Amino acid sequence: MRIILVGGSGNIGTAVLRKLGADHPDWSLVGLSRRKPAPAPPYDGVSWHGVDVSDPAVTTKLVELFAGADAVVNFAWGFQPTRNALYLHRVGPGAVRTIADAADLAGVGQLVQLSSVGAYREADRPGQHVDESWPTSGMPTSLYSRHKAEAERVLDEFEQQSGRVVVTRIRPGLVMQRAAGGSLARYGLPGYLPAVALRLLPVVPVGRRLIIPVVHADDVAGAIVAALERRAGGAFNVAAEPGVTGTDIAAILRAWSVPVPPPVLSALVQLTWQLRLQRIDAGWLDMAFSVPLLDCSRARRELDWRPTIDARAALAQAISGIVDGVGGQSPVLRRRTVRAQLTDLLRNGPITTREMP
Repeated sequence: MRIILVGGSGNIGTAVLRKLGADHPDWSLVGLSRRKPAPAPPYDGVSWHGVDVSDPAVTTKLVELFAGADAVVNFAWGFQPTRNALYLHRVGPGAVRTIADAADLAGVGQLVQLSSVGAYREADRPGQHVDESWPTSGMPTSLYSRHKAEAERVLDEFEQQSGRVVVTRIRPGLVMQRAAGGSLARYGLPGYLPAVALRLLPVVPVGRRLIIPVVHADDVAGAIVAALERRAGGAFNVAAEPGVTGTDIAAILRAWSVPVPPPVLSALVQLTWQLRLQRIDAGWLDMAFSVPLLDCSRARRELDWRPTIDARAALAQAISGIVDGVGGQSPVLRRRTVRAQLTDLLRNGPITTREMP
C-alpha cells in the first residue's frame, strides 16, 4: 500500500507513523508538511515533501504527489493564530476541500479525514453519549467547532459529487500523549509562563458541567490503521472512558477544584485573551462545557477497535509532558521553553497572529 499522510508530523500523525512502522513496515509512506522533520524515528523511512495546504494554488502539486496512492490521510489543521480566522479557514475546511478534490483527480481510493468531537452539536445534558448520527452542526461560539462542522459539509458534498472515493471520518475526543506536551503548552500557555508552574497551582477553577471525551494518540492511530486495512468508510467515534471532569483535571494537577459558573469562566478567558494575556479565546471553553461524550460502538463493531489507555491516564500523560517540557523530533512537537517563546515573540510576533507557530 502507498499511503499519503498530510500533516503527518504532528500529534496524531506521529502516532500513526509509529503504528504503521510496527504493523506495516512494507507499506510505502509519503509525508506532507510545511516543515520537514529530521530523519529520526518515526519520521525516517518516510518520503517527505514540503507543502502548505493553505495555499489555494497547491492542487496541481497535490495531484502529482497523490498519483498512485491507495489512500490519503489528512491530519492538517490549524489551532493558531486565533486572531486570523481567514487563515484558519484556509488550513481547515478550505484545505479539506482542496485535498479531497486532489485525491479524486489523482484516482486515490480512500480519503481518511481527521474530524473531531467538536464537529458535533452540543449535548442535551452533561455526560450524554452520542453515536455518529448526532448532528455535526458544531457549536456557534467556537470557531474551531464551526470549522470542523463546515469540513463535514465539505465531505458530504464531495461524497455526492465523487461517488468513487471511500471517505472515512475519524471523530476523536481530545487527543493526548506525553510527546505532545511541548506542542500543547505552546498553543495554550502564555509564553512568559513556565509550564512547571502548572504544578504550583493551589486551586483549579472548574465548572460542574465539565465532562469531556479524551483518547490517547496511539489509540486514535489504531483506529486509523484499522480503517485503512479494511478500507472502511463512514464516520467513527474514537474515545476512551470515562469522561474526564474538572475534578479529574484538578486531581491530576494535585490541586483543589473550585466550582465556578461557566459564564464567569468564559468571560474571564475572553477578557484575558482580548488583553493578550493568554492564547485561547472563550470559544474553546464554551466547547469544552458543551461537547457530548462519544459512543464508540461502531468502531468496536466494524474496526475491532478498543482503547488501550483510559481517558484519565491519557490526560495525565499529556499534563506530565507539558510540565516536564517534553517534545518530539518534529518541528510541530518541538520542546517548549520560555526562552524560545520570548525569542519567537520578539522575532516573529505573537503566536495568536502569525501563521507559523
